[in-house]
Formats: sequence, structure tokens, C-alpha cells
Amino acid sequence: MIGPERGDSARKVGRMIEDVEWAESAGMDTAWIPQVPSDFDALIAVALMGARTQRIELGTAVVPLQAQHPIALARQALSAQAAASGRLALGVGPSHHWIVRDMLGLPYDKPAALTRDYLEVLASALSGPGDVDVENDTYKVHNPLGIGPVGGPLPVMLAALGPVMLRIAGERADGTVLWLADERAVADHVVPRITKAAEEAGRPAPRIVAGIPVCLCKPSEVDAARERANRILGEAEVSPNYQRLLDTGDANNVGDLAAAGDEDAIRARFRSFADAGVTDLSIRLLPIGDNRDELVASKRRTREVVAAIAAEFR
Repeated sequence: MIGPERGDSARKVGRMIEDVEWAESAGMDTAWIPQVPSDFDALIAVALMGARTQRIELGTAVVPLQAQHPIALARQALSAQAAASGRLALGVGPSHHWIVRDMLGLPYDKPAALTRDYLEVLASALSGPGDVDVENDTYKVHNPLGIGPVGGPLPVMLAALGPVMLRIAGERADGTVLWLADERAVADHVVPRITKAAEEAGRPAPRIVAGIPVCLCKPSEVDAARERANRILGEAEVSPNYQRLLDTGDANNVGDLAAAGDEDAIRARFRSFADAGVTDLSIRLLPIGDNRDELVASKRRTREVVAAIAAEFR
């Protein structure tokens, strides 16, 4: 994951560019860019990163649907995909009530129904260029669009946590992007539902992208790493959507999902996620330390080990 860290806006771009250049040089397959409600725009970040890289896939994880009309999102995504020479994976989702209703002041009554209707318009728009003519319960769209995907179809990933959303993801998307899903949640809850829906819809096997924190540390520091994960990444656990997902697995919080410890411990956790059915493991680096220098050093040590382990899974 490469996203806006704390700091002034003028410095964020340089840090993100530096991180994606490292990720590409280290052989990473994808850089996942979170869409944080209060921070940098993920698709603009994709466009910037695409201009500075040659190979690595760039994915959003994820863009909230309600914040823009599907035609506006399609236009922005196709523009970013062109800037990235066809390397965009568009991750989208209906977000959560505390973002859509409480922050944006928009309805959050039927997110699954909205998502289904939204994806119908989005799929038509992303297959352009041409006229987008879609009428459903939510949208009445008759809009010409003069741009289309570059280098092949633009994959769409849907953040899907519950059974209905997983069915929609299997039927209408190329996979799902997960957060707070441990191995049992993936194997018993996510994979069977989305795979069945994809098969019944005649679609290819879906990608399963699971995000987890990762920290290279001494065994004696594992508890501190998990506590830090809970402190800086635990806000989303207040969402009922995430609480229901946690209930399908063994983890109680984000700290329980962390791959923390020495290289062998991290490798074993990666393997357990792969065995559960995860196709793409999205790494949220979790540095530990008492000051900035220690945090930077911890981040660099962790990412070098992650790159070495990732090569073993190809």
C-alpha cells in the first residue's frame, strides 16, 4: 500500500513517487493506493505514479462510489489509466455510513442496490468509447463518452464484505478488495461466495486482494507491533460492516491480522493467506520505533524483507 502519510501536501507527492519507484524496482506486482476520506485523491496519485513507472500495476483501494456520478468516475478512471499506460486496477466500494452519511451528508440506505446499479453504468462507460445508455432504478444515463480503456479492459475490483456484496462482486467485478479479513474469513466466507457468483455469471475466477499490516521485528516486539496497529489503524473497526466481517473469522481487531515478527514468521503468515485463497496480498507497512529515525529504519527493513518473501510466491 502506498498512500498519503501525515505531513503537508507539498511533500506528499514526492514521498508517494519515491515509494512507488522503490516498489517497482523491488519487483512488486501492484501498488495499492488507499482513498483516505480526508486526504490525497487516489486516482490523481495513480496518474502521477503512472508517469514515473513503467511496469507496476496501480490500484485504488478503494474509491467510494457515492462521492461521484458513475460517468464522472469513469471519465476520471479512464484518464488515469491512460496516464498509467493501461496499468490501473480500479477498486471501488459503497464505503461506510460514517463516511457517506456522517461526512458527506448523503443517503446510505441501500448500499448494495446502489452498487449494483452503479456498476451497470460504470461497466458500460468503461467499455467505451461510445454512448452510455443505461436506465435502472437509480440512474437514467444517456451520455456520449469519447474515451475508452488503454491497452485492454480496465479491471474493476469491488470492496465486498457481506454475502450480498460478495455476490455482486462475483457477478459484476473482477474481484474484491478486503480489509480486516483473516484467513478463516477469506477461506470460509469470502472465497466460496464470490467464486460461486463468478462461476454462475460465466466470469473468470476473481482476484481476492487482502490487506494486512506487516512489521519486521524481534519476537519480543510482536505485542508492541500489534498494539501500534490497533492504535493507528483501528478506526475502521467501529463500522458495522467490518464488525460483521470480523465475526466470520478468528481475528478480533486489526492487530490480530498483522504479520509481525522475524522473516520466518512473516513468511508463514503470507503462506497462510495464500492457502486461504488470497491471490493478492496488499501490505500495509507497520514501522515501530520511539522516534522518526527509528520508524524510517523499521519501514525500510520491513519492506526489503517483504520484497524478498514476495519473490518466493511467484
